[in-house]
Amino acid sequence: MKAGRFLPRALAALLLAAGFASCDNMKHQETVRPFEASAFFHDGASARHPPAHTVARGEPAPNDPVATGLKDGVPLAEIPLPLTHDFLKRGRERFNIFCAACHGEDGFGRGIVALLGFPAPPSYQEPWLLKAPAGHFFTVITHGIGRMYPLADRIEPRDRWAIVAYVRALQRSQHATLGDVPPDQRQQLSAP
Repeated sequence: MKAGRFLPRALAALLLAAGFASCDNMKHQETVRPFEASAFFHDGASARHPPAHTVARGEPAPNDPVATGLKDGVPLAEIPLPLTHDFLKRGRERFNIFCAACHGEDGFGRGIVALLGFPAPPSYQEPWLLKAPAGHFFTVITHGIGRMYPLADRIEPRDRWAIVAYVRALQRSQHATLGDVPPDQRQQLSAP
């Protein structure tokens, strides 16, 4: 083999070996755990705050009415999602899981917790709650009120709105008239 052909190959092999040796730092990077002290940043903290006005991918905007229940700081008057049979069904399911123990399945505040001696929550039929905007119920579910603890960490916003829709259905059920029933379904009500 000629020396002219050997030298470039040897040089390439040497550079390749040096390159692989220098990549060892990828395996052994210095890491820190969240909230552990770090000398890298001037404040000594390893955890960093996201830049101002950033929103995580897939997360709602901070002022999204569906996520907050508010528009311009005022509770929404109506539910901002379409009301469907499945939506109400989901609301009933979530209500029975998270709310009925205190509020009762009928919303009169006579749940098992109240029957066992814990102070009863107000009935959803109270005049002031009948007039309350939908955003009020969403905010109470989100942040809690009085003895009720916040449920935002357990119930996602769409499910909170589903619960609000079901609460509205419970309220409406106690004040409904025959005129509220579609004419083609009235026969079913009067059947024995």
